[in-house]
Amino acid sequence: MTPWLLTLVKIGLLPILLWQGRQVRRNALRLPEAEGPREGVAGSGKVCLRILIVGDSSAAGVGAKNQTQALAGRLSEALSQRLGGSVVWQLIARSGDTTRVSLTAVRKMHLYPADVMVTALGLNDVVAQVSPKVWLSRLDKLDRAASRRAGVKHIVHSGIPPIHSFPLLPNPLRWVLGTDAQRYNRELSVWVKRWPERWWLPLPFENDQPADSSVLMAEDGFHPGPAVYALWAEQLAGMIANDIVPRLPETTPTRRRQPRL
Repeated sequence: MTPWLLTLVKIGLLPILLWQGRQVRRNALRLPEAEGPREGVAGSGKVCLRILIVGDSSAAGVGAKNQTQALAGRLSEALSQRLGGSVVWQLIARSGDTTRVSLTAVRKMHLYPADVMVTALGLNDVVAQVSPKVWLSRLDKLDRAASRRAGVKHIVHSGIPPIHSFPLLPNPLRWVLGTDAQRYNRELSVWVKRWPERWWLPLPFENDQPADSSVLMAEDGFHPGPAVYALWAEQLAGMIANDIVPRLPETTPTRRRQPRL
């Protein structure tokens, strides 16, 4: 469906979409962010990589009990095992954050030096009906701010999760937001190709959602469960260890040790 036709459909469905949105916000189960520190070191031995994770509720670990079960803990541990050393990580994430809010946080908060940044952003921009063009412009500013303030060399942007299969959302709201999310992902996948240091990773099951995927979700029907965080982290770790680490400058901690795959 073309963007202009989707806009016309949204206008026609606006009363229903607004009502469904209010009902979802009123009745949805509100899960807390994962407990635990927002920075740490995974593994042992010499530091082989430094990771900055920026995002919304999924990056903050909503749907997991603690950060060890969430994205930050899973990713840092998986990278430590692959690279054969310790991984320093920092998490900047909060439920409800849009890319604009995360950009402000990266500009203002204290950042540790990082070789790679991973983002989990866009879902709240979809909900807020931010245009893909504006969203990508804010992602660009975020990337540049992280590079300038933390020394980030490479960035992996996680795709928008498969909203079209979220159990919590009723139709037509699910269909509209899911269609928007798929458009975001298409434009993101093209946009990152402009820069050799930027990458895109589709989230698990985005293109081929299994029929029983709801069992992988958190109990609120909207956020990932621990199993999805584990799979997401493994996919990220594989990309970073195999594709990004060999491209890092000789001066980074990573280049002092060969990856152990």
